[in-house]
Amino acid sequence: MPDIFNHNVSEFLTGVPFFTEVSRPSLDKLCKTSKTETFGKNESILKKGDVGDSMYVILEGHVKVHEGSHIYCFLKAGECFGEYALIDDQRRSASVTTVEKTNVLIIDRKNFVNLIKTDTGFANGILSVLIKRHRELDIIQERLASSKKDIEIAHSKMSGLINGAMDAIIMFNQNFKIILTNPSANKILENDDVLQRNVLFFFDDDSADFIETLVNNEIHTNTINQYLPQIIKVIGSKNTETLNEGTISKYGVENDSYYTLILRNTEDRIQAENKINQLTNQTQYLEEEIEELTSGYGIIAEDQSMKTALGLIHQVAKTNATVLIQGETGTGKELVARAIHKASDRSDKPLIKINCGAIPVNLIESELFGHEKGAFTGATSSRKGRFLLADKGTIFLDEIGEMPLELQPKLLRIIQEGEFDPVGSSETIKVDVRIIAATHRNLKTFAKEGKFREDLYYRLNVFPIEVPALRDRGEDVCLIAQEMIKQFSKKMGKPAIALSETDKSLLQNYNWPGNVRELQNLIERAVIVSKGHLNLHNVVPNQLHDESIINKPTTIQDKIYTAEELSALEKNNILKALKQTKWKISGANGAAALLKIPPTTLASKMKAFGIERPI
Repeated sequence: MPDIFNHNVSEFLTGVPFFTEVSRPSLDKLCKTSKTETFGKNESILKKGDVGDSMYVILEGHVKVHEGSHIYCFLKAGECFGEYALIDDQRRSASVTTVEKTNVLIIDRKNFVNLIKTDTGFANGILSVLIKRHRELDIIQERLASSKKDIEIAHSKMSGLINGAMDAIIMFNQNFKIILTNPSANKILENDDVLQRNVLFFFDDDSADFIETLVNNEIHTNTINQYLPQIIKVIGSKNTETLNEGTISKYGVENDSYYTLILRNTEDRIQAENKINQLTNQTQYLEEEIEELTSGYGIIAEDQSMKTALGLIHQVAKTNATVLIQGETGTGKELVARAIHKASDRSDKPLIKINCGAIPVNLIESELFGHEKGAFTGATSSRKGRFLLADKGTIFLDEIGEMPLELQPKLLRIIQEGEFDPVGSSETIKVDVRIIAATHRNLKTFAKEGKFREDLYYRLNVFPIEVPALRDRGEDVCLIAQEMIKQFSKKMGKPAIALSETDKSLLQNYNWPGNVRELQNLIERAVIVSKGHLNLHNVVPNQLHDESIINKPTTIQDKIYTAEELSALEKNNILKALKQTKWKISGANGAAALLKIPPTTLASKMKAFGIERPI
């Protein structure tokens, strides 16, 4: 129906007895899902024995309810028929025929039931009307000219609508005595015999005071129909407490008033929301890992040094022991951590990664342990920490040597007791997390120098695994390079090229200071520029030549360097500064300050020399 027509019909429905307790917005929703139809004079609208699926509201005109020639009653505009079809699909008990041209609103049962489920205000209003009808059964009997059996059927249908509701429905009088409950209410009250008991006895003090004040303040008004602005705590007969949201409505006259309280348990919803938030955060972290997982090459190991490391992985994977993975930057420590998790009994649970050296010091505590809303400036909402996301799974603490000293006791507490407190919270959270840590630093030396807690070092070093540098893995470098060539070639739509003996010799003779990450970068570059062959000699640094320059005696003061040699010396000097400052270019502790040149000049020189930070 057009919106303006919907508006007129919903306005009309406010005067229809069946809908007098329903709010206008809810009536607008009803009109949008209903339809109107016009019948001519003496035209049959429905026949006795038809299966009912809709209710009818007379908008204009006049009809008769009859069985053959026997007329039960006449109905005019503003009256309804066929209401019971909204709650069952029984056959019609009488026929309805127009006396004159008649326009009716047809309300489909499916749409009506859906509105009952989704619109609490609509359900509340309809229930109030049904309850009134329940108290006026003598009028219903008189109008329908029905038998006692018909009245009992009508009562059972209305009771079925109330009893079938998933929300708790509690009806009480102005003295707060309970006069009706449904099974859902009896469940949260933990009592099947509550009639004539004081409803306030089932609430905590705050909720009881709120309901009592609300009713007493509205005692002289005709209606109450509102959402409750605060949570109602119900305490059952067995002392079980539940938190509920809901609505309250009033019907009847001043000296004979009744109230309908509809309550919905919020705990399941809150738990579901918390689970959704946790899964959302897990998804966020896991999605960050997908790219790394799909671009990884697994662990290729033919050299005995790496086979030894693989043997240690298999030994420790099935245990819950804490593992400390040590090795130079770029050796594949994260692949080892993933291999341990995959082979463990926790493989169906998340592996959560955090790089302790990549997160600012003021944020790492929140990232690890979470925080409550308002715990610090900018904390506009609560956040689940990565330890909670890793519950029942594994957490990989990369670059553990960079963890601030002040946070290390908190990590020690998790290892020892399996618990922590989120930032800004006094609540202690228990978790079951397997910890795998990795570092390129010598933590034992760090501990002696006071840069790392000695007790934490020994707790982490339960099962150490040393990942060998690429230069110490013999022919593995060629096997890994060939696999990388295959992957990059497929990604770029190029044919895979086999390594030549010259290529293999070049790869094995290079020192690989950046290890597997450096190899990955160089192979990708070689595949990009390849034209039928790799040209590895153009991408692999001429280390032997550079070292021959660097290692020349410095005592010879009159040595004249060529432009090429000076360029190699400058490049090497820049690399040393970058490594010493952990590739920080600008700032007080950056490489530019160490070299005493502007950051822009350093950036230009890095570009000219082809210097790129290892991944």
